Amino acid sequence: MNSQFSSKNLRLFSKSITCKCLVLVGIALFFRALSLSYSTRNSSFLFRARYMSDSSSTAHKFLEVPQIVWGLNNQKIAFARACLTARTMNRTLLMPSLSASLFYKEVDKLRPIPFDKVFQFQRFNSLCKGFVRLARFSDVRNRTHSFDLEKGSGRRWTVERDLQQLKQSATNEFEVVRVVGKNPFLWHDHWPVKDYAKVFECMVVVDEISREADKVVTRIRQGGGDNRIRTGLVPFVAVHMRIEIDWMIHCKKLEQRLKVSEICSSKREIMERVGNISGLKTPTVLYLAVADSLLDEKDEESSVLNGWRDGLVPYEKKKLGVKEEVYGKYSYLIQSAIDYEVCLRADVFVGNSFSTFSSLIVLERTQKMRRLGFVSSCEDGENEWRSYAYNLAGESKGVPRRWMTNMTHSSLEAISYGSSSVSCSSE
Repeated sequence: MNSQFSSKNLRLFSKSITCKCLVLVGIALFFRALSLSYSTRNSSFLFRARYMSDSSSTAHKFLEVPQIVWGLNNQKIAFARACLTARTMNRTLLMPSLSASLFYKEVDKLRPIPFDKVFQFQRFNSLCKGFVRLARFSDVRNRTHSFDLEKGSGRRWTVERDLQQLKQSATNEFEVVRVVGKNPFLWHDHWPVKDYAKVFECMVVVDEISREADKVVTRIRQGGGDNRIRTGLVPFVAVHMRIEIDWMIHCKKLEQRLKVSEICSSKREIMERVGNISGLKTPTVLYLAVADSLLDEKDEESSVLNGWRDGLVPYEKKKLGVKEEVYGKYSYLIQSAIDYEVCLRADVFVGNSFSTFSSLIVLERTQKMRRLGFVSSCEDGENEWRSYAYNLAGESKGVPRRWMTNMTHSSLEAISYGSSSVSCSSE
């Protein structure tokens, strides 16, 4: 009897302990869940607060610059310089207007075109996140709360004084600092080539321009339907021929001022040097990027299509059938953007080292080569993204100089204004 009672009590006691343990475990789990929930909410709050704190330093301070003018690539440089200026001042650049038309002096006739009609706005901010940022004017809370910053000019306005002004302006509390005066292209340059290259990589053309470039490239790779070209898509060489009347006047004056003789190139010299590039298979399609409306072609003999050596099959816009179908629909700036994309995609590019158009294409092609692991194009061989300068003699007689952008330069001067000191190395 006592034994049965003890056994029964033991079982009841055991159950009681088990229940208590389960209750304690449940309470512990409840408080742990509560603690984690609070911790998560607290972390989330701290992250949001930190993000808002970091963003507020630039998101609510803006830089406004004048309308950007001149040719496509001068405008790209001016835009990049404006971005880097905003970065130095710890501000966000308000999306500037570019110029659709080309007038060097009649500024009142310039037709503005929004940046996002040429380049992708959201893609720019995505690719350049953490480096530079664009904003729309609708992001400004109070347009009347602005400060006019006058950029100095003349010989007394040195690079050092300009940089000092930028650093001082970084502490300006106005929501908008508006730069008044000359075009950003003419501002002093304080940044290395690598910084400019980063901005250029973020400038992706809008889909419409890319599709038009696709049409032109496909037409070129098909050989324009020429029976001498084998069927299927073929590689091509893009030649940026600077032999227009206005360029020849400019380059001759530049040669006189700089006392050099390697800026201007005749049609004959370009044809000879391009024809001597090693590794070109025959037949080879050439795309001649040239402003044909400014050429001095008195007869068929003087045409840019005549005089090339056997095996080189040249095309320009009219012969390809894209002059009106593609280019004729657009303003000067968009036409230049299409041509830039076409030349950029060429298997081999040949240009003039004193041309901003050529120089920026080579810069971008250099970046593509470096991403593939090539820092030099000096070795013989068919390197992808090869580029040459036809106005400079190469390693042997009659060939153009191999050309890569030196990415170690401390400024963009060689690209902005041209140079004869180019080589096959990017370092």
